[in-house]
Amino acid sequence: MHSQATRIRRFKVRKALWQRIAKEVLYLIAGIFSAGFGLKGFLLPGHFLDGGVTGISLLLRFVTGYPLSLLLVIINIPFVLMGYRQISRTFAIKSILGIIGLAICIELVHFPVVTSDKLLIAVFGGFFIGAGTGLAMRGGGVLDGTEILSVFVSRHTVFTVGDIIAVLNVCIFSVAAFVINVETALYAMLTYLSASKTVDYLVNGIEEYVGVMIISDHSEIIRRVLIHKLGKGITIYKGRKGMTRSGQSTQELDIIYTVVTRLEVQRLNNEILQIDDKAFIVQTPVIDTKGGMIRRRPLH
Repeated sequence: MHSQATRIRRFKVRKALWQRIAKEVLYLIAGIFSAGFGLKGFLLPGHFLDGGVTGISLLLRFVTGYPLSLLLVIINIPFVLMGYRQISRTFAIKSILGIIGLAICIELVHFPVVTSDKLLIAVFGGFFIGAGTGLAMRGGGVLDGTEILSVFVSRHTVFTVGDIIAVLNVCIFSVAAFVINVETALYAMLTYLSASKTVDYLVNGIEEYVGVMIISDHSEIIRRVLIHKLGKGITIYKGRKGMTRSGQSTQELDIIYTVVTRLEVQRLNNEILQIDDKAFIVQTPVIDTKGGMIRRRPLH
């Protein structure tokens, strides 16, 4: 009986593992085709650039004439090796498979040229490349090694990942303005912005976290509503009013802090203002959370 239960448990574990692997593979494949479509359907016919390693590869293709597929693989190799050392072997393997898959897709798969309008090329080319990058990240790898370099540098300096990516892309766009022309560099910036925003939505989801601090004389009623009606976890700080008619801070009160998704902010505000229309509400963006009662957004 015990042996049978063990076999069933092992079967469930293996099944869950294979399901996760299959989902990651599908994400990688979808990411490859999305990025390939963005490149061959928009950027390459319009002679446009992007940021990151893709942008470097497109720039070198313009200067040297070498195939983009070859440049993508060669330039990404050092970053993948860095990912192997800094993150994990599995991550490096998925990344190199995704990059090679993108190179093969560019060489062998035919995509129709969608438009010749420069603005549409910049916006939608960036959208599909960003979607490809985001899907690949959900699959546990990357199609562009810039993120790996940025994480590595950020661990050893005071700069954030976003700062480093921005500096790298400014360098790429500056070189593009000098080698090609300023107009191409400006459109490349637009392409990069479109791609980066798409990556943010796919990786983090539209339900971005927002931290909400509530200061009210009716904090106990608000606390009960947040917990029992909205189902939110809260933290209560002991505070003291800083402004009174006498000029002295004597009245103590509870300050409520909670974390909600961006889509829930309006409902939260409505509930609070129905209780106390003079409540002081402070909202701040939250990059990520761990533990507590927050519903996690799975990457895979």
